[in-house]
Amino acid sequence: MRHSTLMSAEAQKFLDEAPALEHAPVDPATIDKLRADTRAGFEPAARRAIARHKVQTQDIEVAGVACMETMPEGEQAIRTVLYCYGGGYVTGSPFEDLPIIAALADHLKARVVAIGYRLAPEHPYPAAVDDGFAVYQSISSSCAPGTWAIAGESAGGNLALALLQKADAAGLAMPGAAALLSPWCDLASQGDSLSGNAGRDPTLYPDHLEDAARAYAGDRDLADPLVSPIYGAFSDRFPPVIMTTGTRDLLLSGVVRLSRVMQQAGVSVDLRVWDGLWHVFEFYDELPEAAASLQDIADHIHIRLTSV
Repeated sequence: MRHSTLMSAEAQKFLDEAPALEHAPVDPATIDKLRADTRAGFEPAARRAIARHKVQTQDIEVAGVACMETMPEGEQAIRTVLYCYGGGYVTGSPFEDLPIIAALADHLKARVVAIGYRLAPEHPYPAAVDDGFAVYQSISSSCAPGTWAIAGESAGGNLALALLQKADAAGLAMPGAAALLSPWCDLASQGDSLSGNAGRDPTLYPDHLEDAARAYAGDRDLADPLVSPIYGAFSDRFPPVIMTTGTRDLLLSGVVRLSRVMQQAGVSVDLRVWDGLWHVFEFYDELPEAAASLQDIADHIHIRLTSV
């Protein structure tokens, strides 16, 4: 198969060897197996990330919500990143996002607090937002202005946006920077890439998105701003945002639209579209592009947290 010559050899190899995606329905009878299989698939990369970035993790509780705290070994963390993991609101955990979390902790010499929010279908909206907002309130009140940021990937990008919108409406302190990796901002699945990149994105497919969206939203309209933040309110109080995606990302259209919507509201947005790459490619530590993107994200946060 011919790929973009702008991609690394490692990315081309990933595409050539990626197995065909098989639909795994999201329902109470199969969700435990789906979660176990997902964790097993990402666990080796999570273990490698701990060793590569020399971080230590511990389970903590923040505002009554289970979280994972990641710190650089032998370093005093001088910044905090509030992190929202991905998995379509139906799978995943902070541990499985360590390829991203550990890199941010290492590059930024930061304490990363990853929210262990409840998952659907057992806990549909607003469980994840309620959990996330409790942690957000604690972090925003305990961290000095300019010393903390928020980040999230895929469904975690959705959650990060929802927390920012909720905090803005409540007049709470906002972080100094934000990073959104392939954010799933539109559960109504509008946009060309949902069809154009179906079969081209080696890690995500439309049927799974539809199942996960319905499990999370419950009876709500999928275009309800409460579950699809792209339809919600943005303001110039939002922090500067870096957003990453790839030309094969199934969610590319939503990310590009989100960038435009936020810019129109006065938000500073740095959109990075990586040629030939796919949904949250930063997970895959064999890719030079993943390391480069994570460094870009850390640089964006570091520059804007200038007080520390």
